[in-house]
Amino acid sequence: MKAVEDKGETPDRRHAAPTVNRPDLLAGGSDLLFRQFVHDALAFASRLQAVRDGFARLIDLTGTQYTILISIYHLEFEQRVGITTVAEHLHLSGTFVTTETNKLEARGLVTKTRDADDRRRINLRTTGEARARLSRLASVQSHVNDVHFGPLTAEDFELMRYIMPDLVGSTDRALRLLDAIPSLDDGPLPAGAIRETSP
Repeated sequence: MKAVEDKGETPDRRHAAPTVNRPDLLAGGSDLLFRQFVHDALAFASRLQAVRDGFARLIDLTGTQYTILISIYHLEFEQRVGITTVAEHLHLSGTFVTTETNKLEARGLVTKTRDADDRRRINLRTTGEARARLSRLASVQSHVNDVHFGPLTAEDFELMRYIMPDLVGSTDRALRLLDAIPSLDDGPLPAGAIRETSP
């Protein structure tokens, strides 16, 4: 990495390189509000995960195990639940879901059975013990979530629940862009060097 000489000068924000180019994300030509949005989103994400981990702790699970278990529980009211169902619902890989559901099965919280119509498919169901734990947790969850998402109006919630899946998808594409960049040791990349490719 090339060394950068620090001359002790006060940074002039007007000349700082922008961190976003889209006009929709700039206010008066500045990315300051965008940067604040990103930082607030990071702070929210870390707290969201901490709340999730807190729920998990109350029923003696890891955060990931809790997320998968409660997803199976709610999905099984609507449909037969397989590994792919859970993976798509949570934006996780099937391999990862398989590994975690094996752990839940070993703890007596999930059962796995062959689908009667498609023997290649494994159906997942929560056990009585799992449902009992989730039932005890629900009384806590409802109060914590009411506080956690207290600022949202019905209109806010409707907007955010439609936007969130799109942000998950665009973030996956952004990660692919980052993965394609080997290094910045030789300085900034030339304009047009970063291009989105299909997955």
